Amino acid sequence: MKAFVRLSTVGIIGTAILGSLFGGNIPAQALPQAEVVETLRYVPVFAVIGEGGAPLVANAEGRNISGVFISQQDAVAFINKLKQENPELGNQVRVQPTSLSEIYKLDQQQDAQENSLDFAFVPMQQQVQSAKDVLRQQGEQVEQFNGVPLFVARGGADQGYLTLQQDNQQVIPFFFEREQLQQLVDRFQRQQPNEVSNITVEVIPLENVIATLEQSNDAQLKNIMLVPSRESLQFLQSVQQQQSAPTP
Repeated sequence: MKAFVRLSTVGIIGTAILGSLFGGNIPAQALPQAEVVETLRYVPVFAVIGEGGAPLVANAEGRNISGVFISQQDAVAFINKLKQENPELGNQVRVQPTSLSEIYKLDQQQDAQENSLDFAFVPMQQQVQSAKDVLRQQGEQVEQFNGVPLFVARGGADQGYLTLQQDNQQVIPFFFEREQLQQLVDRFQRQQPNEVSNITVEVIPLENVIATLEQSNDAQLKNIMLVPSRESLQFLQSVQQQQSAPTP
């Protein structure tokens, strides 16, 4: 089904929630965990695991940290580099695809344990650079971007968010790639050229979005849709094809 692109006529995310996404005060209420999981479940991520399925862990400043890659190619490159620097360890690990929702659930379980394991997302460096470029174009002095950047657009007379209409539901797409968002903006401009006015791109860390989902009960957060990168979408398609292939 074709999705229609349009600018929302009202601010989909309220001012308080928008502040939360950018790291401001977050109301001490939460959406049900099941709804947070549902928002995250369609985003593939890639862990590095060893024999027995245990994640590869590094110790940094007394914390046990396991990296979770947004890009499968980056995870593979990490292992290839590890094989060169530490062949014994590098030959014992592999890339394990999983869902962002599964990492989130594991992280929730770790919170209740002593010597818990922290998961650190490893962003795509090209998108980190794109995030810094966007912020600099908007006049911000930024040398680094902490976290995994997500890109969203807003504009029009009311500065509403650019939305998609899917299955009778209005959703706000947050993209892992700046280029994907630009395709959406270009599509909107073709469909509704008379309504284009001051479209701007905002960059929000994935970690802030997750924290807001965890700690705010604003029902409009259900309209957020995380759109995986093109690489990840191709990975999902390959998995679906393998699952639908007839068994010999």
